[in-house]
Amino acid sequence: MHQPDYRGSDGVMSMPWVFLHGIKDYYEMPWLLSRHEGIKASFNITAPLIEQLNLYAKPLEYDYFLSLWHKHPKELEQKQREWLIKTCKSTQYETMVQPIAHFKALYNKKEALSDEELIDFEMVFMLAWCGNYLREENATVKKLFKKEKNFTQEDKAELLDALTAFIKTILPFYAKLQKEGVISLSTTPYNHPILPLLLNMENAKIANSHTTIVENHISLREDAIEQVERSIKLYEETFAAKPTGFWPAEGAVDEESVAIYKERGIKWIATDEAILFRSLEDDKRANLYKPYDFKGVSMGFRDHGLSDLIGFNYRFKSGESASEHFMHIVEPIAQESDDATLFVILDGENAWEFFENNAYDFFTELYSKFSSTPWCKTITMDEMTKVKNRGALEKLAAGSWIHGNFDTWSGHSEKNRAWELIYQTKRDFARHTQDLNEMTLEAIKFHFLAAECSDWFWWYGDDHVTEFSLEFDALFRGHLITIYELLHIHPPAELFTPIVAHKKQASFFLKPQSSISPLIDGKDNSFFEWLGSGSIDESKLYSTMDRVRGPIEMILYGQDETSIYLAFTGEVQKLLGSNLQLEVTIEESGESLRFDMDSDYDKDGAKLMIDERIELELPKHCCANFTQVHLRFEILQGREIIQTMPGYGALKIDLYESYAANWFV
Repeated sequence: MHQPDYRGSDGVMSMPWVFLHGIKDYYEMPWLLSRHEGIKASFNITAPLIEQLNLYAKPLEYDYFLSLWHKHPKELEQKQREWLIKTCKSTQYETMVQPIAHFKALYNKKEALSDEELIDFEMVFMLAWCGNYLREENATVKKLFKKEKNFTQEDKAELLDALTAFIKTILPFYAKLQKEGVISLSTTPYNHPILPLLLNMENAKIANSHTTIVENHISLREDAIEQVERSIKLYEETFAAKPTGFWPAEGAVDEESVAIYKERGIKWIATDEAILFRSLEDDKRANLYKPYDFKGVSMGFRDHGLSDLIGFNYRFKSGESASEHFMHIVEPIAQESDDATLFVILDGENAWEFFENNAYDFFTELYSKFSSTPWCKTITMDEMTKVKNRGALEKLAAGSWIHGNFDTWSGHSEKNRAWELIYQTKRDFARHTQDLNEMTLEAIKFHFLAAECSDWFWWYGDDHVTEFSLEFDALFRGHLITIYELLHIHPPAELFTPIVAHKKQASFFLKPQSSISPLIDGKDNSFFEWLGSGSIDESKLYSTMDRVRGPIEMILYGQDETSIYLAFTGEVQKLLGSNLQLEVTIEESGESLRFDMDSDYDKDGAKLMIDERIELELPKHCCANFTQVHLRFEILQGREIIQTMPGYGALKIDLYESYAANWFV
């Protein structure tokens, strides 16, 4: 459970995601677990999340979005109004907007919203973010859901009072479940930094020799230790006990950071399977399904594939189907060894808005299956430290849960520029420490630690896209600007220039511009064959979450009068000879077409050819009863899902689109 620190130099949170996930996820996730007797899990809660949740004792004072949301629309300046609407429209459409009829109508309204409509829009937006617990248990939320429309300012005030009162119950609920032994709790270094990069930027190059790092880097070891110690202190203040475990931010580890954890009493940490395999690269006995000890610290290594199934694939399935698939995949692990320990670790909040019903059906089915399955027992990470079947590591590779390296936070020119600015500010600070009082030094330290948050670097570069990239960029630079102001030095002009080039989320998707009729042969013969096709850039789809991205990086698609055409490009050669299948699902009919990828297919108008890329022709008679279809694609190896496409959901194709609006002479 994590959110970056959205507080600017004025202490006000500039974005509302702590509050929104608070009313949707932070209570609901442990609540869903607690409803099933005997089911246990571990939750990680970061320091910025704890501190910002506590600010909702005074929501209008500390949350900029809520201060605008609470006002009557006539009080808003035009820019405030536009930003408010932009934020409300950032809600996941298919699963959160579409099920609420009035939200859908206002969301799609082309004309400007009137003041009365904006009040309704604000209300249905906030109600859409209310999770299942609130919809079932909170009297105010239940009453306002029934009202549906024609809301008032008084309704807004009543809802905000109910929700802020609810936010106060979240952290005590975790403490209660931990005391009862239902969950174990861990935390993360204070501002969610990539600790190995603070300790030594050379770790980025050690993990990936092709990564370009900042030449004038300096060690920020003192900051790294401060990040760990502050987090331990805050955890103890919040839960009346010292933490026993840490989830290093993004699973980022190296040997030095583990030593820092151990010296401060941390008994366990967790990271990704890639780190285990790199640590035992010369040892064929590497076993993912047991804990390991490294210099006195217990370590769990996440099964990346199984974790990603929950985080990314199961949103396309029913709760029953997804839970059955998960148990089917896990059972052979149990059969192979009766003392295997499987680590499933994933994002605690961002995945569920892509599931129907905020994943309520999935978790209810999954936890029920855990309870009724004799060979399956859930344990906490604290209990993991007592498991007898364990391994030992003599060395620990440096890396993170994303590709086993640090490229998400270093290497790209934008990411490296952010590091350069931190180093420059550190050097300037070192030259101007005289005559600074303790209060000023403490404030400067706070802003350095905040600037080291991994989230700023996540949004720099080309690998993740958000509509709020400029806001994140401003927050990062704002911390460094404030340091100079505290030093009574005019901040360098470069700190007022955005690092990031604004990238809109729509850039991954282009609609077809004209009809196409390409030759299906698996070859990239000519640019003109697919000229006018639509495209989906799978490499740019993931935002707040990431995964081991599949071999397909780009999808081209289009149609003519008789067929739908698709081309899948990427690391196609790796797929050949692997007994893989391509499954195409037509959502309207529920029909699935499955093609063996080790051989060409040409029958009844359908054609699959694989060479330089995968090319597929689907005859429209497969969709004869529909005017539009939604297609999903899975690459399978047996029951293992290698990749689900498109990453955002389903590809919509209007079967009778004329493209006349795009014609030119």
